[in-house]
Amino acid sequence: MIVRSLNDVEATDHFVEWGNGTSHRLLTDKDGMGFSICHTVVRANTVSLLQYRNHLEACYCIAGEGEVEDMDGNVFPIRKGDIYVLDKHDKHILRGGRDKDLILVSIFNPPLNGTERHKLNDPAGSGY
Repeated sequence: MIVRSLNDVEATDHFVEWGNGTSHRLLTDKDGMGFSICHTVVRANTVSLLQYRNHLEACYCIAGEGEVEDMDGNVFPIRKGDIYVLDKHDKHILRGGRDKDLILVSIFNPPLNGTERHKLNDPAGSGY
């Protein structure tokens, strides 16, 4: 059995400042589960162009607000209880809320190693 807290992760290199927020990599590849789970904070008033070229991702909102935009310009508000799924390695724009951080549980398949970092200045979109 694996039991781990946000505080436990903060003391490791699996607590990642990714540029526009933070990610607690709670479950990673080394745990052998075949997927990873992260507690992700997207800071209010931030904009990130992202694309996970090597992972599929599902994000479930547990607090706050924000939005995700696809490359066709469709904007989807994200609030507590909403999920968005990047099932085709979708390039997307992720925005924190105007007044609130967006707080997500993010699941990646295949799993992250836990130390990946975004490069938000990449015009093609940050990804790993």
